[in-house]
Amino acid sequence: MLRVLTLSSLYPDASRPNFGVFVERQTCGLAAHPDVDLRLVAPIGLPPWPLARAGRYAALSALPLHEVWKGVEVLRPRFVNLPGTGGRFHAAMLTHRLHPLLARLRRDFPFDVIDASFFYPDGPAATALGRAFDVPVSIKARGADIHHWGHAPATAAKVRAAGCAADGLLAVSESMKADMVALGMPAERIRIHHTGVDLDRFAPRDRAAEKRALEVPGPMVASVGALIPRKGHDIVIDAVAALPGVHLLIAGEGPERHRLAAQIARLGIGDRVRLLGGVAHDALPPLLAAADVMALASASEGLANAWLEALASGTPIVISDAGGAREVVNGPAAGMVVARTAPAFGTAIRALIDQPVAPDAVRAAATRFTWAANTAALYDHLRGLVAARIVGSA
Repeated sequence: MLRVLTLSSLYPDASRPNFGVFVERQTCGLAAHPDVDLRLVAPIGLPPWPLARAGRYAALSALPLHEVWKGVEVLRPRFVNLPGTGGRFHAAMLTHRLHPLLARLRRDFPFDVIDASFFYPDGPAATALGRAFDVPVSIKARGADIHHWGHAPATAAKVRAAGCAADGLLAVSESMKADMVALGMPAERIRIHHTGVDLDRFAPRDRAAEKRALEVPGPMVASVGALIPRKGHDIVIDAVAALPGVHLLIAGEGPERHRLAAQIARLGIGDRVRLLGGVAHDALPPLLAAADVMALASASEGLANAWLEALASGTPIVISDAGGAREVVNGPAAGMVVARTAPAFGTAIRALIDQPVAPDAVRAAATRFTWAANTAALYDHLRGLVAARIVGSA
């Protein structure tokens, strides 16, 4: 039995059900493995009192410290998050908080390996704790944890040091691996670990019927992603504005909402473009199956779940050349990878609407990304790290 301690500051909770759902799915898959005993630590960063009880932090402060979430035992310890410091102290604060907690946990659960599912602050904390408890450590890179934290002045050195200290590393795409190597991390320790997609939940449906349910009378584009500059929703809005009769539905919430709403109003396309706000992950399948195209103009990505979920739904994608885009769009049936400009997106969207591909052919591009394969690869990776440590200490 492989005893795994999974550490992830990116994990859903009652106040943020969509927060890190892909980490949740990966963790649940590994926990269900017959040869794995798993405990999950999902730490929550909060500012010092009384800020921790105010605004958006109030709901996080109210979360239980210990619960069973979708069948997995979860500990949610709090650590100090100092606003305005650029994350400089996050890893140290997290390590300080977790050391006594893991010492207590280890009495009844002598974990064999630490599986950090996000690079910062989880990675630096995991390597420090791995040394303290003499267990191997794996860290997974997903996207912003490398592209932002790996380059930000306050945290870049910590990310690089953790990557060099970890016994094993995971990257969601070949592109992500290249980015990690460029930061100075050892290529020989990095394994590609693709995310998965639920092929039962995300599948083709009656597109016309789903459009009627959404009250969309014509061609439809869907976009799924947080309303932040990096996702490039403004580019897709401009692209659709130049396509008469084409509708755009954007699922996501974030600080760019007011700016995007103003853009839609200025362009006079409020009758064709809708900001849906946050959409529960369970409600995404009908939206993606209704769309003729899913478009996302990201400036950076690892390997976006929205890409795979759209393809599994039989919906081709138009995406920018970010992260693992070309690993996913590996043929014309999957869609197009284009320049991150409104004219390029508009041309590609128009082409896919005018010359549709059979949904089953689109779906075929997603069938290699399964959660079963994700679980098997993760188990093999972690078991290998433990075996190597045993051999090395013999």
